[in-house]
Amino acid sequence: MAGSSYDSDDEITGINVTPLVDVMLVLLIIFMVTATYIVNQSINVNLPTAETSDPSAQSKNLAFVIDAKNQLYLNGQPITFDDLPRLIAEEKSKDAPGPLNALISADKTTPHGSVVRLIDMVRKHGITDFAINVEAIAGGQ
Repeated sequence: MAGSSYDSDDEITGINVTPLVDVMLVLLIIFMVTATYIVNQSINVNLPTAETSDPSAQSKNLAFVIDAKNQLYLNGQPITFDDLPRLIAEEKSKDAPGPLNALISADKTTPHGSVVRLIDMVRKHGITDFAINVEAIAGGQ
């Protein structure tokens, strides 16, 4: 085979990156579509601000949210005030280290009575430690 330019002893020194680029573009598109779907599933709450908030405090909490339409959520799932005793009892029955805490986030347009009602129900069912979630003011301590 005198006309053959391929010799069996030669090494392949080039790498074809086209398939790699194709795979990376597909992964990028999947990531972008998934990220926009996740962001759209959040609950829109406009938190009040406070200079004395502590963003570093973390513990095992039940996350309660009351949005601007006075809808109550527990850990991102819509619930009613009537569901609270059962849901708190379920959470207390789970083996979690330490006491159960409540983190309450309420839109600043939420009626004060709804927040007080939630705090009262949470304390009535054995959760004595709770925090009100606020946004920190830039430059606050």
